[in-house]
Amino acid sequence: MAQLRSFATVGGLTGVSRVLGFLRDILIAATLGTGPVADAFFVAFRLPNLFRRLFGEGAFNAAFVPLFARRLEQEGEAAAKRFAEQALSVLLSALLALTVLAMAFMPWVMLVLAPGFTEEPEKFDLAVELSRITFPYLLFMALTALLSGLLNALYRFAAAAAAPILLNLFFIAALLLIVPGAERPGLVLAWTVAAAGCGQFLLLLAAAARAGMPLRLPRPRLNPAMRRLWGLMVPGLLSAGALQINIMVGTIIASLQAGAVSYLYYADRVYQLPLGLIGIAIGVVLLPELTRKLRGGAEAAAMTSLNRGLELALLLTLPATAALLVIPWPITVTLFERGVFDRAASDATAAALAAFALGLPAYVLVKVLQPAFFAREDTLRPFHISLAAVIANVALSLALFWQLGHVGIALATSVAAWLQATLLAIVLRRRGQIEIDARNRRRLPRMLLASALMGAAVWGASLGLLGWFDGSAALQVAALAALVGLGLALYAGLALGLGAVTRADLKALVSRKGKAAET
Repeated sequence: MAQLRSFATVGGLTGVSRVLGFLRDILIAATLGTGPVADAFFVAFRLPNLFRRLFGEGAFNAAFVPLFARRLEQEGEAAAKRFAEQALSVLLSALLALTVLAMAFMPWVMLVLAPGFTEEPEKFDLAVELSRITFPYLLFMALTALLSGLLNALYRFAAAAAAPILLNLFFIAALLLIVPGAERPGLVLAWTVAAAGCGQFLLLLAAAARAGMPLRLPRPRLNPAMRRLWGLMVPGLLSAGALQINIMVGTIIASLQAGAVSYLYYADRVYQLPLGLIGIAIGVVLLPELTRKLRGGAEAAAMTSLNRGLELALLLTLPATAALLVIPWPITVTLFERGVFDRAASDATAAALAAFALGLPAYVLVKVLQPAFFAREDTLRPFHISLAAVIANVALSLALFWQLGHVGIALATSVAAWLQATLLAIVLRRRGQIEIDARNRRRLPRMLLASALMGAAVWGASLGLLGWFDGSAALQVAALAALVGLGLALYAGLALGLGAVTRADLKALVSRKGKAAET
């Protein structure tokens, strides 16, 4: 049950962060809407936020955790600490240089990130200005990811999972206390991003010290250990971050359509909630667990852990997917439609959300399957698979954008995710590193059936409540809460009744949540 305790820690704190993130985006939607300032800010935030997700959501761990864990087990804490300090020094030096260059050449960077903005010089200039302010967040996120990997390898998941909460708290404070009286709200939000990044880094630096790993900053040296780290990190970042790279590609293409960047941003925020709660949380927990078991020669135990991770991921992801597919419009209207975010924006965002939802199980499966490669210090094969997925996404996005607009971009992202998940599973199966056990073969079809029945019932109920979503905010919240409550109750009953899960499983998960903070 250690896996469940750790998952409860990461998933619970990630859930708090995502809920606060929703509040943040509700406030941004009411303040900026989907106009030129919103588009400029979201592009400015997209690049550092891409690196936050690349580094922070398990991608950096793909290279760092196996190497750090090997030194911890074979050479002791002192050697592992020296390795972490040297990694911190080299990473800081490289990213300082990158940050200076990026800020100097930001107008040219913006031509790549948002080529469509060139038709509106004021929006282009604003995006350049805001990006220069937000870019240092990238530096802090990379350092934060290194500290997160260190803590995760020590089975201390709480601080790393809690760090993103700071970003949302900084945003909420700025939106409530500073933005209402500010002449340039986009500028306030950009500085908020930079300040939050510094806060997250300091939080984890203190957590590492409490864990017995206070890090100093030696002179950077590109020794064999660091070359091995970089050799694993570069393909690891690209492979683990294929979804985020695909979203970045979508942003570039979406800049050609007015408002499309904002529609995709808000839709992305909604489906990122279950992805963060389930896929990212399980992936973060699985990597150190698989690494330790494989280092000890316990192949069978590692296979069991992977199966239980898949089971838990799909048990929670399939009903979330069904819900996002059948009620994207009520969700969007309730969460965002206020202030300058109007009905047309709700309709456009809901369409993108449904298209993204088609790929949600695939996004989660990628997060669960990749640790089986990374734990074996193999980042190259996942990189090749991710490259194929990115190429497919670019081709599909360009083809579908001219037919379906921003919805085509979201649909292309989903198709690319399914391609990536399928190829990962095929390679693992051929290597004999994954075998779906009897328990999963019995339960997975029942999860699918329970999710489909639940989705049909929620869709039918939503038709009867459509009028409520044209009413006051209180009516909208009540209607959405009723649909969510109905879905949860139905899925729980159907999953138990059909045998997709047992009462013992549920009791084990619930009983361990209270102890999660100890992990």
